[in-house]
Amino acid sequence: MNANNPSASVKRLKSPSQKGTKYIIILSILIVILFAMNLIIGSVHIPFDSIMNIICGNPVEKSSWNFIILGSRLPQGITALLCGAALAVSGLMLQTAFNNPLAGPSILGINTGASLGVAIVMLFLGGSISAGIFSVSGMFAIIIGSFVGSILVLGLIIFFSTLLKNNIMILIIGIMISFVTSSIISLLNFFSTAEGVHSYIIWGMGNFSGVSSEQLPFFIISLSLGLLISIILIKPLNALLLGNRYAENLGINITRIRNLLLITVGILTAVTTAFCGPISFIGLAVPHIARLMIGTSNHNILMPVTLLCGSVIALICNLICVLPGETGIIPLNAITPIIGAPVIVYVIINQRKIQYFN
Repeated sequence: MNANNPSASVKRLKSPSQKGTKYIIILSILIVILFAMNLIIGSVHIPFDSIMNIICGNPVEKSSWNFIILGSRLPQGITALLCGAALAVSGLMLQTAFNNPLAGPSILGINTGASLGVAIVMLFLGGSISAGIFSVSGMFAIIIGSFVGSILVLGLIIFFSTLLKNNIMILIIGIMISFVTSSIISLLNFFSTAEGVHSYIIWGMGNFSGVSSEQLPFFIISLSLGLLISIILIKPLNALLLGNRYAENLGINITRIRNLLLITVGILTAVTTAFCGPISFIGLAVPHIARLMIGTSNHNILMPVTLLCGSVIALICNLICVLPGETGIIPLNAITPIIGAPVIVYVIINQRKIQYFN
């Protein structure tokens, strides 16, 4: 980001709105198709007309099909849709805030911070958090641990970003924090019971089937709130592209915006990590895919395209995971690097040509 020459950044903020609208329509249609495929494809074959009857509340041949669609595939599809959008938007906001194309929840250690919080709750505290008369257990305890862990790590990153102006150094600090949290998690696994270790390892592989129909309303509301705040932050994020000094001249309170961004990314990362595990590469790669598609850094278009693109990628990954059928479900984190890693390699090789932030 060049604060001394904001005119160059202003030019990049001028984006072809017609092209952006075209991609928004295409991605929206893809989401509908992929969501329908997520309902149709599975280990048990269910006719499409029966699926529509179940969704509409009409009776079908087999009562077990109701549970498969309403209790498994529908929550899984909604989870993938929202989770992909949340991680992609989190990555976009971090890349803009830190002026670094390699910033993301996984690279900066935010995912591992959330994982550490979950590990402490699951492996050290026995699945519950107690403080005096206050006691929380089960999934809400895991969400609290995940949120606190992600917020602490993101707070550390922002603290170091005020001391260091070199983006590479901030990236390295994020990686070092990730190493430290991973080491603590390994120690917790070593001293935990075999049952606790097994549960944590399964959770760490990542999947979109961790949200039950009873938990789905909370999942939808919390992520929708985080995504709504992200959309509200579009104007300040555009201002940050022009440099902190220029943004302040526009009346943007940098400290307040960074704190709000911290809380928003913390909510999105914590909820997705708690329910779905530490999913890698979606938050890092999808914003770049969106930028390459529309050729602009203007968040008025980039934010919705990134959000929709994240949902598309997550739905595709979920489809790939369930393809084995009766033989089992492929771990999500075995699929996301295959899609995300080539994108990041391309960005690194062509960063001088792309120049998102310079």
